[in-house]
Amino acid sequence: MDRQSNARPVIIKRKKIVKGGGHHGGAWKVAYADFVTAMMAFFMLMWLLNATTEKQRKGLADYFSPTIPINRISGGGDGAFGGESVFSQQVHSNTGSGAAGAGSETGTADQIANATSAGLDKVDVDQIEKALTARRGESMTMPQALRHVITKVTDEGLVIEIFDLEGASLFDGATAVPSPVTHEIAGLLAEVLQITANGLAINGHVRSFPITLIENPVWDLSAARAQALRQLIEQAGIPAGRMQRVSGHADRKPVTANPMALRNNRLEVVLLRRDR
Repeated sequence: MDRQSNARPVIIKRKKIVKGGGHHGGAWKVAYADFVTAMMAFFMLMWLLNATTEKQRKGLADYFSPTIPINRISGGGDGAFGGESVFSQQVHSNTGSGAAGAGSETGTADQIANATSAGLDKVDVDQIEKALTARRGESMTMPQALRHVITKVTDEGLVIEIFDLEGASLFDGATAVPSPVTHEIAGLLAEVLQITANGLAINGHVRSFPITLIENPVWDLSAARAQALRQLIEQAGIPAGRMQRVSGHADRKPVTANPMALRNNRLEVVLLRRDR
């Protein structure tokens, strides 16, 4: 008993050990990665601004922007062009500059200047616009026909594009048989193109067909439609000697994200530069 009474008491200490560097979900890593990415993008932007010319910057801007002029209002507005002029909101992708906004006093002047720089100084663009718009009251169907028409200036020349609309196709089904609206547009183009003496080219484009087809008709169909428009224009009075090229591009150059969209069915009449 004496030995037990003289024994040193046993003291137990409990220490709470906190280990550092525990898992915190890793959210800070995501935030840090976003910060580094943003800084890299910022410095790359600053470098591009310093290392490129104005023309190159416009080219970069055009690369990330749509460069195909599409009718903004497909038949919903008043007038022959769905509420827009035939030359409004044109995009000149090769020069990297867009046209002036709708209603701008410089729109027509810019269009003529671009036509001149494209080697089309003998082409009075203002007269072509007037010739197109002046016909809208000639018949009940002319305003509907002109909804299919837009224009643009490219390196190749002045392009008059004719395209399908929902419920109003240029050809009967998947054929090269022109519809009445195509006959009307061809007659109008023949009148307008007589203002100039430049050579002409016609390009045919069609939308993609389902890949389940045994024979894909896109090449033959696009070429046949271009030939059909050439024949209509020549029959309306354009000399055959002005035709420099008739091409079918199949579905290789869609103008929409969906290659099967109806808008990809189109024809281009190109008023060629004299040096082409």
